[in-house]
Amino acid sequence: MSVPVPRSAEPVPASPDTGLNLLVIEGDPGGPLSMPDITEMSGAVGSPVRIRTARNLTEAERLLTDDVHCILLDLADAGATGGPAGGTPRAGDRPDELDTLRQVLRLAPHHAVLALTAEADTERAAEAVRVGAQDYLSRDELDGRVLSRAIRYAVERKRADLTQRQLTESRLRAQENARLERGLLPTPLLAGSGLRFAARYRPGRSRALLGGDFYDMVRTPDGTVHAMIGDVSGHGPDEAALGVELRIAWRALTFAGLCGDELLATLQQVLEHERADDETFATLCAVDISADGRRAGLSLAGHPAPLLVRPGRDPHLLPQEDGGPALGLLRRARWPRRQVELGGLWSLLMYTDGLIEGRIGAGARRLGQEGMVELISRRLAEGLRGEELLDATVAEVQALNGGDLTDDLAVLLLDRGGRAPAESARPHWPAGRAAARPVRT
Repeated sequence: MSVPVPRSAEPVPASPDTGLNLLVIEGDPGGPLSMPDITEMSGAVGSPVRIRTARNLTEAERLLTDDVHCILLDLADAGATGGPAGGTPRAGDRPDELDTLRQVLRLAPHHAVLALTAEADTERAAEAVRVGAQDYLSRDELDGRVLSRAIRYAVERKRADLTQRQLTESRLRAQENARLERGLLPTPLLAGSGLRFAARYRPGRSRALLGGDFYDMVRTPDGTVHAMIGDVSGHGPDEAALGVELRIAWRALTFAGLCGDELLATLQQVLEHERADDETFATLCAVDISADGRRAGLSLAGHPAPLLVRPGRDPHLLPQEDGGPALGLLRRARWPRRQVELGGLWSLLMYTDGLIEGRIGAGARRLGQEGMVELISRRLAEGLRGEELLDATVAEVQALNGGDLTDDLAVLLLDRGGRAPAESARPHWPAGRAAARPVRT
């Protein structure tokens, strides 16, 4: 017998309006199987009952439509459904009722199946349930009330099984997505730089590990440390994917020797070719720190300027006046690269607008860059540095907002303070995201 192609659609749930549609598969409709009176069954169910009868699986496949709620398979007559193409079995063939049941289950994976057996054949009935039938019923119990109750039970049990399977599949997909997103998160390469690195990253999307914000840090063979942070407009998976593409492109271009205007112009070409629509753009901040750690080149593409912290001085934002537009807005844009003095000991805070656009209280007032500078100044005065400074800053921004931020948030802290080398630093993801893990540096 040829194996039928499984149907993909689920049966329509039974209701008082639609009634109950049954498909009975028996080898000989005129044989010993006697269905209860339809009027009796309709009275027990409380709605119309319609019965279709098939003599073999080929006919059953034709009669099996999405509005069938339950299939009744008579195992005593199941052998008559065997043979090539569902026809009459060949001479010498020994019918295998359970094999026929398996074929019915392949034919109708989303339908409830109720096996009918002889009263004394309880072992065969139990085996039918183990194979995949929702329930079994003795052929001698085919009165309307018992059969209608068994059918209802079989339909609801099948629906529960399908729901559980869908939940399991969703859980597995979520785990696979988490593994994929973890693999797309950056692994900063700063070995030998003497810089300490810390990061906080919180996607705005619920149950996601990756948002439209992106960042990276690498040290090239000449000793220069290149750091970048950016933000793709929007918050969906397409924006997250584009952020990953821009980050990978930035790393490749940086190792190829590009920087400043040339690098940003090439990134804009990547964005224009990869974005889902012409309205998508990305902001970006890039710094190139000299090998001696005392100077940096700063390039801004519509992104807020980093915050520089030095001993004995008030924290202040690096110049932003010479920055260019966000990537993807203007075809022939330019992005000047400005030289800034960092000094001997310093900390550089790079961030996306998720840190500064949170609300303050119930009103419409935003934290803004000035509020962020004031907040961090207070935390520095309390003696907080490094990891503790980032934790306290993000926690206070969320508290001021009255809860979790809806925008993606990324914050990086580079520190040249003569403490632990960069290799010992670890980025950090928020508590509660069990699938997230720190990225090795």
